[in-house]
Amino acid sequence: MEIRKIEKNNTVCAVIQSSNVVIADAQSALEVLMAANYEIGTKNIVIEKKLVAEDFFILSTGLAGEILQKYVNYGGRIAIFGDYSHYTSKPLKDFIYESNKGKDVFFVATEDEAVDMLTR
Repeated sequence: MEIRKIEKNNTVCAVIQSSNVVIADAQSALEVLMAANYEIGTKNIVIEKKLVAEDFFILSTGLAGEILQKYVNYGGRIAIFGDYSHYTSKPLKDFIYESNKGKDVFFVATEDEAVDMLTR
């Protein structure tokens, strides 16, 4: 895993890069957050969808809730970018819609949009 620093509007984001899934469970998600905080001093995480376990997007597994609760508890914010168009689950679509209306969790199409959401 590599962490790239992006600063915009006086806010620092950690862009996570890897060739493998880096968020597979709540513990690995917390490790990503802590690594970003330690290495570049931010709790704003930008990550590509393919680096998050697919179970995250199956709401009935509870993985999304568990991970996002950890982030909120530790003051973290996350923007996951990628293509969500192939998902047909209404609960997931509703979850994404509601998350994007908040201030801590975002689901967007591109890295640039992810950075924008965390730095506005």
